Amino acid sequence: MTLTDEQLDRYARHIVLKEIGGAGQMKLARTRVAVIGAGGIGCPAIQYLAAAGVGALRVIDDDVVSLSNLQRQILFGTNDIGRPKVEVAREAVARLNPDVAFEAVPERLTSANAAELIDGVDLVLDGCDNFATRLAVADHCTRARIPLVSGALGQFQGQIGTFRGWEAGQPCYRCFVGDAFDADDCDTCAEQGVLGAMAGLIGSWAAMEAVRAIAGFGPDPAGKVHVFDGITPALRTIRIPKDPSCKACAARAA
Repeated sequence: MTLTDEQLDRYARHIVLKEIGGAGQMKLARTRVAVIGAGGIGCPAIQYLAAAGVGALRVIDDDVVSLSNLQRQILFGTNDIGRPKVEVAREAVARLNPDVAFEAVPERLTSANAAELIDGVDLVLDGCDNFATRLAVADHCTRARIPLVSGALGQFQGQIGTFRGWEAGQPCYRCFVGDAFDADDCDTCAEQGVLGAMAGLIGSWAAMEAVRAIAGFGPDPAGKVHVFDGITPALRTIRIPKDPSCKACAARAA
């Protein structure tokens, strides 16, 4: 695979970075990424992954645009209210970068259909808003050995983590959050609120971590969770230990 003259121009600011270069840009062009949720995190992540030249994006979300989304979900406008989010995202990506193959999946991901919806991709970026979906995504990524970038936010705080739990010594997402709670019991933005700009920050950061995982620049981020406090502001990084009794990854580690 080679980059066309137009692609060399489009991605020039990546290619001049020694940490990415032409080889890294071609890795991006060959990569298929699934984005779970076209919400506050998914909207900026989709845009930056498309702009970066990821070869294919599969966006999974069964929701439609509502007026309350517009404070933070920057792919959408007032005229999009009532339309499926994945269809609006498809149009936005087509305008932004025709190099990107886009697959719209207007379904809710569950543990029953996770394999069907996720298989065939090289990386998953999860920005959904409930633990039931997060655990279904994470557990399947561990089973299928698909790297997972997980982003979450609420109020003035956000967090990002990268997980490859099938590897020896590496935790999975379930090692981080455990499984001793009701997976459906999760605070929502509607209940607690969220700063709109925080969604932009975490979604963009998630896209950066996805590009890092694909192109391979910088230290390996797997097994770490970065927590950003927007009030202070302050950032701290937590290394997550592998849970030897984790039901998702303990028996799968090489």
